[in-house]
Amino acid sequence: MATRDFAQVDVFSSTPFRGNPVAVVLDGSGLDEAQMRLFAQWTNLSETTFLLPPTVPEAHYRLRIFTPAGELPFAGHPTLGSAHAWLARSGAAPASGDIVQECVAGLVTIRQDAGALAFAAPPTIRSGPVDEAELERLAVALGIPRAAIIDHQWVDNGPGWAAVRLETVDEVLALRPDFSSYPTAKVGVFAIYPDGSDQQLEVRGFAPVMGIAEDPVTGSLNAGLAQWLIGAGVLPERYRAAQGQAIGRAGVIEVSRDASGEVWIGGVCHTLVEGTVEL
Repeated sequence: MATRDFAQVDVFSSTPFRGNPVAVVLDGSGLDEAQMRLFAQWTNLSETTFLLPPTVPEAHYRLRIFTPAGELPFAGHPTLGSAHAWLARSGAAPASGDIVQECVAGLVTIRQDAGALAFAAPPTIRSGPVDEAELERLAVALGIPRAAIIDHQWVDNGPGWAAVRLETVDEVLALRPDFSSYPTAKVGVFAIYPDGSDQQLEVRGFAPVMGIAEDPVTGSLNAGLAQWLIGAGVLPERYRAAQGQAIGRAGVIEVSRDASGEVWIGGVCHTLVEGTVEL
């Protein structure tokens, strides 16, 4: 075992303790996968990350991301929280202004934007409508009739998300799912707020297969939703999503698509725990 720098970062909320925490081991060198998995199970957060030296010259660091159940190729709030911790440790932003993260899914660009961080949404590896058999299973697990799902899409950029839309925000917030019939589900549920609201989207993310009953605020899911909904003209090129209200959080995700067509997912990060860990 060795003493390693450690941070726990709250992501996607301007109010500390109301976002989604990620545990960040700032030097994972020498740890094998079994050690990383064990530590991630012990923290019992939705994700725990390990910073490592990059293997390609374009990247500033390499990131491995673990849920309590196993490794993910990409995840959004761990990307922002880890970049925040890396910046605090390095003491300065790269000369280019952008941070490049290497992870299993490839290279991810992260930029600083008015006191927040935003990542470029990676391409989806599965898209298109969700098949009917899958929708029926999801409806049962969510405790709603199939007819309550008014739109749907695969929005998988690594974790495996399917997404379903309900008619109203109240329906989304009222969900009390039971995934005992579908323990391998990974589903995002959302509704669009009426015009004039402070936010445009209310989102909930459920991933029992990853050891997460409900993820407080989910960057990867919101990235996939943005690529779908902006691309389809359902939402404008800049909007704000809310997530976590149903479980006492206050997540805010700032979404934008730039002139090149790149979708950016941003939010505020706070380091709330800092020190060392024996690992």
